[in-house]
Formats: sequence, C-alpha cells, structure tokens
Amino acid sequence: MAARAVEWCAANLQVQEELGQQVATLVEQWLECRGVGVVMVAEHSCMTRRGVRALGAETITFALRGELRTDAGARGEFLQLADVAGSRAA
Repeated sequence: MAARAVEWCAANLQVQEELGQQVATLVEQWLECRGVGVVMVAEHSCMTRRGVRALGAETITFALRGELRTDAGARGEFLQLADVAGSRAA
C-alpha cells in the first residue's frame, strides 16, 4: 500500500518535501492510524546533472503525523528503525 501511495502522489512534478507530506496524509487517511512516518531519501537530478554535478548527493526529508510527531519516544524509535538516526542523518 505504501508503494501505491508514493506512486499515486509522485505522478505530478513537485518538491520532495511536499511529496512526503502528501504520502503521509494519504496513508493517515487510508489507515486511520495513531501515527504515520514517512522518510524519503532521494537523489536530486538538479544536483547530479546541472551546476555542481554532485553525484550521489542525497536529500533526506521526514513527514511525521500523530503520535510520531508528538511522542518523542515513538519518534526516536521510528527514526532508529528507519535507519535515519545517527550517522545517516548527520
């Protein structure tokens, strides 16, 4: 289901931050859950094909809803499970 949400939301050209928020909203509505977390790691073509030509330049964005946004413990556990906390987020 998450892959379908990303595919559906990514059908239109937009910035990564907006895409993550859209996916979080869609999953939250579909599942009616207490918390939703979306982590997006993307390589931006504007960084790799134009200007600086920084191959492998990744941007990480987060969209957190419900308990993952308000509960520090839940948020920390989610980020750790998503392997974004620590060395990758630095």
